[in-house]
Amino acid sequence: MAIDPTVDQTVPIVIDGAAPSEQVRAELAAAGRPVLLAFSRGKDSLVTWLALREAGVDVRPFHLYLVPGLSFVDESVAEYERFFGVKIPQFPHPSLCRWLNALTFQPPERIAVIEAAQLPEPDYTDISRLLCTEVYGLDPEQTWTADGVRAADSPNRRSAMKQRGPWRERIHKVSPVWDWRIRHVREALARHHCPLPPEYEWFGRSFDGLDIRFLEPIRRHRPQDYQTILEWFPLADLEVFRAGLQR
Repeated sequence: MAIDPTVDQTVPIVIDGAAPSEQVRAELAAAGRPVLLAFSRGKDSLVTWLALREAGVDVRPFHLYLVPGLSFVDESVAEYERFFGVKIPQFPHPSLCRWLNALTFQPPERIAVIEAAQLPEPDYTDISRLLCTEVYGLDPEQTWTADGVRAADSPNRRSAMKQRGPWRERIHKVSPVWDWRIRHVREALARHHCPLPPEYEWFGRSFDGLDIRFLEPIRRHRPQDYQTILEWFPLADLEVFRAGLQR
């Protein structure tokens, strides 16, 4: 979360033709309909929730887990349920089925079972429609799904925001804090006394993959959760072994 000293962090990003995020949030509030929130537990999804709540938007969150049964994930989801005072439904992340179908870190004896299972690979739009119809009782054609995408986060995200803006009508997705810089994120978290999940102390972000950046810190800080990861992806240990050889 380093701040670039050459950039005025007090000024939101401006992109020609893109409505300021304050206007985006005001429009969502004026519509008077609930908004789904893809809640990763990361800093950007947290401040998106806080900003929408400040604007008076009825936020309906959901969390997508990458590996079932990780205690540090379940504990932080429970903490945010207490913090925001709402239930946060959890569903499998699309990456989970994709990893399994691709036989990621799977031993040979599991291949036949996984291939026979023919696991579906839903996309984010499928999940939003399921939440609307089966969980929240909303019309999927009238419901936006908010994310924490910020143009300042990377050149790719800034380029994407220039091309399509904060509203993606076709898939009903919206980025309500798209023009915020890291200073705005930090200020919102501090103003609301909102905690970050424990992973920020381990690897500086929320859990987001099966590579060494995440596996080694989890192995050290939460060995039981590391064993849970190995139950689903037994050969993930090779990622840690390979990194040890390189060192």
